[in-house]
Amino acid sequence: MNFPRLSLISLGLLALTACSSAPPGNIGNGCEIFEDKSGWYKAASKTYEKWEVPVHVQLAIIYQESKFVDDARPPRGRFLWVIPWGRASSAYGYSQAKDTTWDWYIQKTGNRGADRDNFSDAVDFIGWYVDTSHRMLGISRSDTYNQYLAYHEGQGGYKSKSFNKKPWLIKVARKVEKRAKSYQSQLAQCDDELDSGWSLW
Repeated sequence: MNFPRLSLISLGLLALTACSSAPPGNIGNGCEIFEDKSGWYKAASKTYEKWEVPVHVQLAIIYQESKFVDDARPPRGRFLWVIPWGRASSAYGYSQAKDTTWDWYIQKTGNRGADRDNFSDAVDFIGWYVDTSHRMLGISRSDTYNQYLAYHEGQGGYKSKSFNKKPWLIKVARKVEKRAKSYQSQLAQCDDELDSGWSLW
């Protein structure tokens, strides 16, 4: 007599699980990321076609910003080292875009309804931002090191070289650059397979 109710509960839990998006199993390997996440390669490739930002650059920025966690946020501070307090910024989602920057993106692109916890929208945002830095600052879209500095500091901060006062950020930008090269090398080994799978996604 209770089976129908249990079935409905089970289906509800399954639906909730389906709505959540766990990170890929191996976020350090570009081929495995796209093998694990059906549709992500198509989204990243569309961003490349639209904004000319290489896929490996997109992945490296997301890895650094959110480790591919769709609803990532900065950690909460602690008042008196105990009581949870406000977050350091409004950064959210795969790209860790702040509220004001995301609003700017929507205003400039007209991509209304875009969500920061949606991978397709997040990579489109990254493509737009990197392209904007290219046009404003002359940074190559494939120059991961300088693009990440502009991504972190904003175009104004990059222009004023605010990163020179942040040795830790320069180290992080070098790590992002290294990871992008690693992704690029990995994707070169599986790009034929990924392209052939487009029609299935």
